[in-house]
Amino acid sequence: MYREKIDRFIDAHQNEMLEDIAALCAIDSTKKSYRAGKPYGQGCFEVLREALHLGESYGFSINNYDNYVGTIDLNDKERQLEILAHLDVVPGGEGWTVTEPFQPVVKDGRIYGRGTADDKGPAVAALYAMRAVRELGIPLKKNVRLVLGTDEECGSTDIEHYYSVEEEAPMTFSPDASFPVINIEKGHFHGQFSAAFEKSGALPRLVSFESGVKSNVVPGKAYALFEGLEGDDVEELVNRAGQELGLRFVMSAEDGLLKIEAEGESGHASTPWKGKNALTGLLALTEKLPLADCGQLKKVRALNRLIPHGDWLGAGLGISQKDELSGELTLAFSILKITETELSGEFDSRCPLCANEENTLKPAKAAMEKEGFAFSTESMSPPHHVSGESEFVKTLLKAYEHYTGRKGECLAIGGGTYVHDLKNGVAFGASMPETENHMHGPDEFAVVKELLTSAKIFAQVIVELCG
Repeated sequence: MYREKIDRFIDAHQNEMLEDIAALCAIDSTKKSYRAGKPYGQGCFEVLREALHLGESYGFSINNYDNYVGTIDLNDKERQLEILAHLDVVPGGEGWTVTEPFQPVVKDGRIYGRGTADDKGPAVAALYAMRAVRELGIPLKKNVRLVLGTDEECGSTDIEHYYSVEEEAPMTFSPDASFPVINIEKGHFHGQFSAAFEKSGALPRLVSFESGVKSNVVPGKAYALFEGLEGDDVEELVNRAGQELGLRFVMSAEDGLLKIEAEGESGHASTPWKGKNALTGLLALTEKLPLADCGQLKKVRALNRLIPHGDWLGAGLGISQKDELSGELTLAFSILKITETELSGEFDSRCPLCANEENTLKPAKAAMEKEGFAFSTESMSPPHHVSGESEFVKTLLKAYEHYTGRKGECLAIGGGTYVHDLKNGVAFGASMPETENHMHGPDEFAVVKELLTSAKIFAQVIVELCG
């Protein structure tokens, strides 16, 4: 009923909206050390202050929760809907070509800069949706609140603080992903294990092995040192293994030892098939090398059976499973360190709704212990699920379909979003499914047209849910 009015308002305010996004994105709001009154440092403090100033300048009521979170309310009625966005960002990083990270520019229908897509651009789009409803005089029976956090990238302690003093709204969406609706976020199983063995002097032997920096990252690099091996003797074997495993192996001499480095492609542990795991590849190569038998090598062989290269479904651990709604369990072997007398490792598994400790944690633990590993993980993080048949989700999908002409559907992901721990929270927008906006990478951008469409969709959702 209000589509034409909403369209005209958002389109007429395009330049103003882009200016507001640029003002926020010009602030380096990477989390820094605590300072009195500034729990996440100066940048997060400044960006929250600027965002609340914008909200107040447009006539909204604002509130500041100890500089952890700020809120902008459309009216003073009973709260029905919260839109949960964040103003903190990951570091700017290197490799930018269009502009510098904190010097936002509009070019070729895109706005470039750190935070334009994640999540300052979507936050401002939500603010302009509220502006449209308010300034067009569209009557509402209930309130919508824009909740602006400042610690999403580093643990979401901001939201813990906010919900320690505020009740959850009946409905919440976060424009911190993509359309249509993400209503399922898989559970998380972080496996940690170790083993000890006697040092062996028999040659040739593995001296050390190291790969991985974070448990939720598929490692793109790995290296190992070997004693008693000559590069010329194993060159053909190593080259053939590189072709078979889809990796690049580089050999060099280091302090009288043979060093073999594996080069693959890093990626997020929630989508392990998108990367090329250097850790599992080098581990597979190590078993192929003509090494003397010892306790250490037996553990290498065991790991290759339990989490072999190319197995991102947990088959080797006996935990492969899937369900219709949330899809397959995935697993990434992400950290491994081996010395002459011990090893330690970690894997990251994203688990479907059907997974639980009985059919996932306990079988994995039993499989590891059967091979002589100590397994220290004792619990799993549960999945998040909001029914796709709820009126809330149906309303979101209807608005998406109305403004895009595309079929709306519910999606399940392996990653976690800002709403993972909220009873009735989903991720909704603010980019189209096919858009790869370089989030967390160089030349991050948001498509201007998508931000405008998002603002229109959000305004329609506000009208439908709060009118």
